[in-house]
Amino acid sequence: MVVKVYDPAFGCPKRVIACLMEKEIEFEVVPLDLLKGEHKDPEFLKLQPFGTVPVTQDGDYVLYGNLYVKFSRTLAGNDFFYDVSVAEFRTIMRIEEMGQVENWLEVEAYNFNPPVFSLTLHVMFSSKLRFPRDENVIKEGDEKLGKVLNISEERLSKIKYLADDFFSLAELSHLPFTQY
Repeated sequence: MVVKVYDPAFGCPKRVIACLMEKEIEFEVVPLDLLKGEHKDPEFLKLQPFGTVPVTQDGDYVLYGNLYVKFSRTLAGNDFFYDVSVAEFRTIMRIEEMGQVENWLEVEAYNFNPPVFSLTLHVMFSSKLRFPRDENVIKEGDEKLGKVLNISEERLSKIKYLADDFFSLAELSHLPFTQY
C-alpha cells in the first residue's frame, strides 16, 4: 500500500514527505489546492472532517492535525530517526541527547512555526486568500522569528546539528515554510 500525503505544496506535510524520502518508503503526493477550497470538498472531508491539512493516509489509517509529527517519528522507526529499534536506540543515546531532540522539536512547534507560518500567510498569501495584509502581524512575526533564528544560529556555531552532532527529526521539523 502506498502512503498518500495530501499536500497543499507548502507547510506541514513537508515533514512527513522528508521522512518518507529518507526511509525510502513509497508514497504518493495528492495535490490539494487550498485557494480553490479543495480541503472543503466532500471527498476530502471524509478523510479529515475539519477540512484542514496536513493529512496522511496509509490504507485505512489516517492522521491529521498535529499528529504528523508522531507519524514522522513512526516512519523514522523510532523517536530520533535512526535505523535501530527504540530499545536499542535508548541504550546507544544518552538521555541528554534524547532530551535535546525533544527540546528542538518544542522550539520548532512553539517558537519557530507560529511566526514563520504567520509571516508566510501575511506576506505571501494574504492577497490570494483575500484578507488584508497586517503590518503589525508581520512586524511581530519578524521579531519573533529573528529571535529564534539567532538562538538557533548560536547553537549551530557550537555543534553540527540542533540537537547534537547527529542529524535528527529536529532538523526535519524546521522544513515547512522555509522555502519562502
